[in-house]
Amino acid sequence: MKRTFFAFVFGLVGLIASAQISSDKEFDYRFYEKKAAEKRLAFKQNPNTANYDVVYQKLELEVDPSEYFISGTVTTQFIPTEDLQNIVFDLSHQLQVHEVKQGNTALHFTQASNEITIQLAQNVNLGTTGEIAITYSGIPPRANEAFTQSYHNGSPIIWTLSEPFGALDWFPCKQSLDDKIDSIDIYLKTPKDMIAVANGLEQSQTTHNDGTKTTHFKHNYPIPPYLVAIAVTNYKIYEQMAGSAPNTFPIINYLYPETYDSAVNQLAVTLPIMDVFENLFGTYPFHTEKYGHAQFGWNGGMEHTTVSFMGGFSRRLIAHELAHHWFGDKITCGSWKDIWINEGFAEYMAGLVVEHLDGSQPFVDWKATKINSGTSVSGGNLYLTDAQALDSDRIFSSRITYDKGSMVVHMLRYVLGDEVFYRGMRNFLEDPQLAYGFAVTSQVKQHLETASNKNLSEFFNDWIYGQGFPSYQLDAEYTASKVKLVLSQTTSHAEIPFFEMPVTIQLIAEDNQTETVVLQHTQNHQEFVLDTQLQKIQTIVIDPFKDIISANNQVTIKEGEVLVEDFKVFPNPSKNFFQVQIPSSWEVKSINLFDTKGKMIAKNIGNLYQTEHLASGMYILSVETAERTYHKKVIKN
Repeated sequence: MKRTFFAFVFGLVGLIASAQISSDKEFDYRFYEKKAAEKRLAFKQNPNTANYDVVYQKLELEVDPSEYFISGTVTTQFIPTEDLQNIVFDLSHQLQVHEVKQGNTALHFTQASNEITIQLAQNVNLGTTGEIAITYSGIPPRANEAFTQSYHNGSPIIWTLSEPFGALDWFPCKQSLDDKIDSIDIYLKTPKDMIAVANGLEQSQTTHNDGTKTTHFKHNYPIPPYLVAIAVTNYKIYEQMAGSAPNTFPIINYLYPETYDSAVNQLAVTLPIMDVFENLFGTYPFHTEKYGHAQFGWNGGMEHTTVSFMGGFSRRLIAHELAHHWFGDKITCGSWKDIWINEGFAEYMAGLVVEHLDGSQPFVDWKATKINSGTSVSGGNLYLTDAQALDSDRIFSSRITYDKGSMVVHMLRYVLGDEVFYRGMRNFLEDPQLAYGFAVTSQVKQHLETASNKNLSEFFNDWIYGQGFPSYQLDAEYTASKVKLVLSQTTSHAEIPFFEMPVTIQLIAEDNQTETVVLQHTQNHQEFVLDTQLQKIQTIVIDPFKDIISANNQVTIKEGEVLVEDFKVFPNPSKNFFQVQIPSSWEVKSINLFDTKGKMIAKNIGNLYQTEHLASGMYILSVETAERTYHKKVIKN
């Protein structure tokens, strides 16, 4: 199945999902993703395979973990993009092809330079379906480590890690990064005392009289060749059940016997992580089959579709590999320029695990770490330029792609509110034009604008296409009942002179009583007048919950007279309606109603507002004039 957006796509199918993690250190998995990107940037697809689309492959393979060897037959169904008399597949020349058939007819073929060229017995015309079966065997090359034999606790294991173009080292394929195989069947013949694992759902096990057995897996989702994976050893299986009816599915874990007990303890966290992701972003994308983990002989991780190969089971590694099944395996960013879609969202999903499993303060601390990294240098655009998209160091910049990227995702949630943000992203993931294919930045924007009915151009121009971040300056003057705030900002990069954002302000009194308000900061040196019940304000904190990328914020406070006219709201508390009485001298620009988190409830409401539809609680009425913005609390009974 071929879904091509544009030239950049050839470097991306499913990749960017790649989460190769060697430990819990921040740098490690980014390092391995960068190394994978370098290989992808160097990848040159065989032009001789560009004239057909692979729609199905059946892999009938025989492997014994005690021998570094593979044999089998791979059957490929394909649809030509032009009339074909010959067809080419990628396959290491170190593997020997014994026979090629088209139906029952044996075909002439030649094998050289990691490809097999086959002369078809009957032409396969444009748009029709052809089928070729290739029987082969041999010792796969060791250089790419795509097919590896090793040992754990004295037991042999064979496993594959084909990213980005090692699949040809162990099976005939179209080694392409822009053509996903629509579905696959994998039959693994192994010693009967060994356990085999592959993508998809196990269909059957058949025992043979020669001491072997065949395990059959079926995977019915589009998959690029490098995510096709097998492993065989003396696994001990631990099964969990996840999802919610009717979309329940197994999590099947293939574990080394010698570390089974400790791995089972660590894997318990997979279920709450899965619950977090499903609740927020929708059902696990491959729920009709399985999720799972398989230990393998590499100190890292790889999110092979439906079964992540794992070198360990830390919570962060489990979360990272699983997150990429939404952003990476299901939807892949359409170019290197859009890398933040994969890595920003996956990194943020790891942060959501902190929020939902650890609590609000650890999540604030997590965001603070991201902000500190993102603001350590003054510039850094999230959406890459053409030149930046050729540099793997820039593509996988820890500071920008991961840290700024994850915080920009959070700021979208902060600006839009939870309900709108998550609904918009679920719609994005379920879009039939994008699901199991590719997406670009403008399509993320489109889905969030549709969900929110807001124009997000300024946000995307500032935070995704632009550079820099704000530093806020707040001057505060208060009395016993009012506080006047003047909020200003400077920016770290000349490209963006002003960042329009809602800014949360926390007022802290001498007796540690607090009040929190969200200011709609739309212009520099903007003045706000608030009602307050605090008797003596001692401290004011800008962005107390770390929702905005900013740095070097400053606050000055003084006690004095706040000499401004005020407006009145009555009845307050209200049951059915309230009225707004405004001094005749005011030049009113807008009267808007917000909830306490800064979400707009009603715009330009006028002097009389019906409140029957509102839930009971506190709201903020904001009256914007030419000189300043006034905030007043409104209670709905």
